[in-house]
Amino acid sequence: MVVSSPINNPKTPNPKNPKSPRESDRKLILRLVPYLRRYPRLLMLSMGLLIPLSIAGAVQPLIIGQAVSLLRQESTWGFLSDVSLQQGIKWLSILLLMTIIVRFICTSGQGYLVQKMGQTITADIRKDLFNHVTSLGTSFFNRTPVGRLVTRLTSDVEALGDVFSSGAIGVLSDSIYILVIMITMFTVQAKLALMLILLIIPVTGLIVYFQGQYRKANYQAREELSQLNSMLQENLAGINIVQLFRREPLNAELFHQVNQKYRQALDKTIFHDSAVSATLEWISLVAIAGVLWLGGSFILNDAITFGTLSAFILYSQRLFNPLRQFADKFTMFQAGFTAIERISELMNEPIEIPEPENKITSLSTLRQQNTKGEIRFENVWFGYKKDEYVLKNLNLTIHPGEKIALVGPTGAGKSSIIRLLSRLYDPTQGRILIDGVDIRDISKKELRQYVGVILQETFLFSGDVIRNITLGEDYCLERVKNAAQLTNVDKFIDELPQGYQTEVRERGTNLSGGQKQLLAFARVAIRNPRVLVLDEATSSLDIKTETLIQEALGHLFVNKTAIIIAHRLSTIRDVDRILVLKQGELIESGTHEELLNKNGLYSDLYKLQMMGYKEYSI
Repeated sequence: MVVSSPINNPKTPNPKNPKSPRESDRKLILRLVPYLRRYPRLLMLSMGLLIPLSIAGAVQPLIIGQAVSLLRQESTWGFLSDVSLQQGIKWLSILLLMTIIVRFICTSGQGYLVQKMGQTITADIRKDLFNHVTSLGTSFFNRTPVGRLVTRLTSDVEALGDVFSSGAIGVLSDSIYILVIMITMFTVQAKLALMLILLIIPVTGLIVYFQGQYRKANYQAREELSQLNSMLQENLAGINIVQLFRREPLNAELFHQVNQKYRQALDKTIFHDSAVSATLEWISLVAIAGVLWLGGSFILNDAITFGTLSAFILYSQRLFNPLRQFADKFTMFQAGFTAIERISELMNEPIEIPEPENKITSLSTLRQQNTKGEIRFENVWFGYKKDEYVLKNLNLTIHPGEKIALVGPTGAGKSSIIRLLSRLYDPTQGRILIDGVDIRDISKKELRQYVGVILQETFLFSGDVIRNITLGEDYCLERVKNAAQLTNVDKFIDELPQGYQTEVRERGTNLSGGQKQLLAFARVAIRNPRVLVLDEATSSLDIKTETLIQEALGHLFVNKTAIIIAHRLSTIRDVDRILVLKQGELIESGTHEELLNKNGLYSDLYKLQMMGYKEYSI
């Protein structure tokens, strides 16, 4: 299934050198809008609370100014002129208390709604990103360090979540609050209001400049964090090699260098962020001094009252407080924009192995027709790199129920055939058919149910034994036990502390290599595929266990087509046909005895092993 997402856009500008930052930011914001539309009620309720919140905040300085005017017996609001000083202060205190209660209720309610919406949207984005990443082709994971992907799925998504949970609505709230304050100031005293507003212009320019610099530094910091996570993941995954070859000092020094680069990149973000805060602090002090100077001259000329001057002093603080908060949220926005850019880069990765748009048929239909799994390679060319072919014009037919073995030197293309058959890759040229159907016309889910693969290295997930056999599919315990018995794995499982409920650690570290391989056989057996593929699947087993598996394979191979890759030629003597590959080409084909009589490559390899090189890698 091709995963689509609102932030998936193939025309993403280069974040390191955007042609138009303003246009780029607008496009980035628009990619988030579809997520907001999923929760219209939460959005409307959160925005609805902004109006009473802003009005209550703008009225408070006026109330305090009226209290000062009332104490100095200056002109006040009409309803205060006919009451005593004590009564007037009482009414103003009640009004102030009401605005405080309104702001408290609105702030608390809005904070809860915004955080709830932000975390929900963050989960949606993380889900879309995970679905897309797990749909990408094997070649993408071969060239992309795991640590980079972990950074995108964790810290980048969290940074983007902050935009929703605190930034987006917070910026809108601060903008409305500033607008309400400006309108209120102009209605009270236009000249003082104009002076304060003129101070906002240079502040805005400085904020835009420093935030642009912050964004560049933040992108670089996240790139360095990806490098840090990649190195950490690599060292933890290869800890045995690190310790056995005493690489701890060297790796520690390499990690220190990457860590230093990350710290230096973070220092740049801290500098630009601090520059904004320092600038706003300085400008706010200048604003208060300007209000005192200009307001003082107005008082001397009886143009305004002390109450009005007091209100404007408070307004100058309240005007720059949301600006300071706005700058902080703008910093959060820049980090969020960086996260969107990095996430978009990942979402824009094409799915190299897409699902078929129009299915000609399905393997479920083929199952009903009791087909046994004919496999045909027609003029197949394939290479992991352009113009470097691993398979060259391969033409091959494997008949239903036939058991074949693939042998050949290292790099001959044996494993590549398996990857193509499972659609981990698609052929560069030619096509592969199963029972007459091009595998590109079959959904990947159906294909991989029809073709069961047992790899040389088995990966186990955290969880119990049952989960590692069923892999999350709905199989009853009885069927799990039948699969274990069929593959002679039940005895090993019964010896575990809790049997089928025994917890398997991450990557199966509490099991031996042979035990993990045994579970892989049960994992395939329970699905009863029509085509069975073994990629050196018995290499981790001792002689006794391998004997049990060979007996189990006799049951598994009944009415199935089988492809076996084996390095030990003694294990494939009884197959119907042996295919010998060299440099991506099929050079020999026949039974064990036929190939020995040809005295070709297979005969040479077999003689080498019989002379004592039993573990000779071919």
